[in-house]
Amino acid sequence: MERRNFLQSALAGSVAARQAAARTDIPKRIYRGEVKLSIIGFGGIVICGMDQDAANRTVAASWDRGVNYYDVAPTYFDGEAETKLGIALKPYRRNSFLACKTTARDAAGAQRELERSLRRLQTDSFDLYQFHAVSSLEDVDNILAPGGAAELFAKARQQGKIRYLGASAHHAGAAIALMERFPLDSILFPVNFVCFEQGSFGPQVLAKAKEKGVARLALKALAHHPWPPGSNRQESPYPKCWYKPVDDPALARQALRFTLSEDITAAVPPGDERIYAMALDLAASFTPMTTAERQALLASTRGTAPIFKVS
Repeated sequence: MERRNFLQSALAGSVAARQAAARTDIPKRIYRGEVKLSIIGFGGIVICGMDQDAANRTVAASWDRGVNYYDVAPTYFDGEAETKLGIALKPYRRNSFLACKTTARDAAGAQRELERSLRRLQTDSFDLYQFHAVSSLEDVDNILAPGGAAELFAKARQQGKIRYLGASAHHAGAAIALMERFPLDSILFPVNFVCFEQGSFGPQVLAKAKEKGVARLALKALAHHPWPPGSNRQESPYPKCWYKPVDDPALARQALRFTLSEDITAAVPPGDERIYAMALDLAASFTPMTTAERQALLASTRGTAPIFKVS
């Protein structure tokens, strides 16, 4: 209850402040063609654990701030995120950009997940449908094999159920291989200051995506480091985050500026309500990071373990 009240108050307070001070909405950037997305995306995990009324208010407040990009997956709390977002987003669905995912690697499994997600989200089509959590070269081979999920993606696009095709990836080699072998419209991957510097993870994916003309969407902008060994995240202040998020406002500002200063369209913050609300406020006043600021932030990561690294 405390976290729900925090988010609703933070979003409502932000809206009131903007209305009172002519505050700028969340900026937008080009995704593909003339499609523009808010530079902060709404991750469906944000509303998990809320009742439906609270979820509705949270989505409405985000929409009021200018957030038009919504990202969800059937694996987020066993369908809770899809079901609640489907109801909450319904008044705004026509003008929103809705991205969903499948972890199925075969066409039949992907078809089942696609149809179920469409029902849960109360929509006829997705603006973006993604191979979810591509984490190995084996994943890539299975997706692209005869009878693989790529066949369903192509079919669903012809049927008008999918507009753009994408992938989310947590493995640099797999992300690059998929972009080389399949015509993705976008890729969703970690663009994180600690991972860039301490894990050598991210720059190579960004470079390949730019080379192939694939739009870039960012994950984990406000991730900091893994939870310490033996800790129980369910007992932490952030039980919905499998990593320790950046919750210090000063560091969060720099971390988000780092990500948004890269050549990306948008960033999806962690699913914790408070971190998401903070990201909205920070993004509303975003300014590109200078070279000196970037170097100082990267230098500050010395001794910090990244949540992803190139193996």
